[in-house]
Amino acid sequence: MNPDKIRGILNSIFLLGTLVSIIVYFAVDDKKIFLYVCGATLFFKMMEFFIRFTNR
Repeated sequence: MNPDKIRGILNSIFLLGTLVSIIVYFAVDDKKIFLYVCGATLFFKMMEFFIRFTNR
């Protein structure tokens, strides 16, 4: 699969995860859920970051 296509998919997941994180932050009283969602979102962004700089 093309690395640019993978990066696009990971960026889309990151943006969706960011939106979900914001919603969870204001909608749920337990902040642990927010931390888990935010952590998973950051994991996807880090994967995209490493793909971007290792495929040069």
